[in-house]
Amino acid sequence: MPVVSLLVPICNVERYLRECLDSAAAQTLRDIEVICINDGSTDSSLDIINEYVARDSRFRVIDKPNSGYGDSMNQGIAAARGTYIGILESDDFMFSDALEKLVAKARQTNAQVVKGDFFLYWSTPVQRKELFSIIDKPMLGDAYCPIDRPGIFYKKPSIWSAIYRRDFLNENDVRFLPTPGASYQDAGFNFKVWACAQRAAFIDDPVLCYRQDNEKSSVNSPNKVFCVCDEYEEMQRFLDNRPQLKSKLQGVLMRMKVDSYRWNDERLVDSLRAEFWARASEELKQDWDAGRVDLSLFDPRGETDLRLMIESPTAYIEKREDFRKPGKLNTFKHYFKIGGLPLVWRVLQYQRTYGHNEHPDDCAVVASKPKSNEVGER
Repeated sequence: MPVVSLLVPICNVERYLRECLDSAAAQTLRDIEVICINDGSTDSSLDIINEYVARDSRFRVIDKPNSGYGDSMNQGIAAARGTYIGILESDDFMFSDALEKLVAKARQTNAQVVKGDFFLYWSTPVQRKELFSIIDKPMLGDAYCPIDRPGIFYKKPSIWSAIYRRDFLNENDVRFLPTPGASYQDAGFNFKVWACAQRAAFIDDPVLCYRQDNEKSSVNSPNKVFCVCDEYEEMQRFLDNRPQLKSKLQGVLMRMKVDSYRWNDERLVDSLRAEFWARASEELKQDWDAGRVDLSLFDPRGETDLRLMIESPTAYIEKREDFRKPGKLNTFKHYFKIGGLPLVWRVLQYQRTYGHNEHPDDCAVVASKPKSNEVGER
């Protein structure tokens, strides 16, 4: 049985595939299997995969009709034999000691999940990379339960800079949402992992380069406007079926949802923005009415945005520009206009405690106790 099963989901990525698979083959941890899941590629990707299968017995291929990223990953997990599962996107590449470092930390701390840092990478017009710095110092050291220190829930999913014990994924039924053609499917998987993990550990070594200039990346597909909504519906289903986790994480999930909807709004073309908010605003109002929102887990800007998202998405889009105007006075005028003196007071208190950090990593989870069930209350 290999130590690590490295899953490589592949669909029409011939331009970058050899660099990706070369990085897998070069791992200093030799006892691995590399499972290439070909998702109905119509370019030369399958031919390239077969080259590696022919010359390296550690490489395997799952060749299937196109059914989407989530289904590809679920088939890869089902086929895996390793103690740990890793993920390598087919347009990225790993450093040669990546798996060795992650496994060493897992063994040292008896962790179910180990996550490392990564570089943002551009190959054009010239090669350059920037450290993402997803790992903060308080996260280092021994393994801990993410629910107790939930900062990791609010960070970029980046599921491919980690390894996961295979038995942990199977015992907790952690899988991807298999929606054909969807994006954001790393978000639901990532949430389930942190929700279920009792022992997660982190290293601040960068383990791979995350490509930013692949024009076919799903982040550059604005027509996938509602995929983020589908993912959060799946995360809610996951919690609804696990009452013990729901009591601890419902508020956390709502804060994640607002953050993700903010980000999705930024990436949408203007012609799709109103369509997105017609659905998203109604969803958030239902969440509020159901008592799922815990305002104590939101920074002041997050609360402001949430209220506007529910009351008037049009106002949210307009006020977003006002908020960006320079000067502290304009900022506090903005808060006063939206939430009156109580919100201004929260801003001051929050900044005394956390400065301008929207996501302090070691704030404790508070049982969900919504401050109000009336969106208009100030």
